[in-house]
Amino acid sequence: MTSAGSPLPHAPALSGHPSPLPAPPAARTRVKICGLTREEDVDAAVAAGADAIGFVLYAPSPRAVTPERAAQLARRLPPFVTPVLLFVNESAPKIIATSALIPGATLQFHGDETPEDCLAATGGGARPYLRAARIPLGDGAARFDLVKYALDHSHAQAILLDAHVEGYGGGGKAFNWSLLPPSVGSHLVLSGGLTPANVTDGIWQVRPRCKTLAVDVSSGVEADGPDGKPIRGVKDADKIHRFIAAVRAADAAPAPSIL
Repeated sequence: MTSAGSPLPHAPALSGHPSPLPAPPAARTRVKICGLTREEDVDAAVAAGADAIGFVLYAPSPRAVTPERAAQLARRLPPFVTPVLLFVNESAPKIIATSALIPGATLQFHGDETPEDCLAATGGGARPYLRAARIPLGDGAARFDLVKYALDHSHAQAILLDAHVEGYGGGGKAFNWSLLPPSVGSHLVLSGGLTPANVTDGIWQVRPRCKTLAVDVSSGVEADGPDGKPIRGVKDADKIHRFIAAVRAADAAPAPSIL
């Protein structure tokens, strides 16, 4: 036993110099798996560590589910995994009615909705929502004013970046990430053509440009059919695991300087 006033055994001597502060934790990129239609795919995404699960409420999409089916699948989600309901140019009354079936859902507007349309469908912004920005392919990405778009949709929780393809989303195309503005004062969600092979580069390219970054994948984790093409709406559990593992690896490694 030490006497009063004696230093405790093994206590580090004070040198007069403060200890260096620990390095800040690495940014954590949140992951959304979108276009789910089956129970086993929901379970696989949750088991792999997904933060959000997307259900497409757009009838022309091959990944579409009915509101009742979306509610059924969403009931499988554990706490803190967020269901996301994707709408394209739907009426506010229909969106409100569908949202009532899944009270904890975030909404995603993926069509031509104006800021006023989004607010009307979310009770004046009472329900969180994402607004998709359709970024042109090729050099057109440089001409898309993402800063203005984010300001116009400032009530959105985040701006989701997807490639502008024929139709609405799900084209499996990646736009040129390097042509995005160097600084966008919003939370962003990177989508469009992401796969386990390229998501690390996407994160490193886009994360320095925004407040926080999340990623959203659909076709990049779909099962392959006999012809080698993705089966729309059917996910591959191994691809989901590899995608999320690649995201975590991107978070853990120092990003190269790209700006």
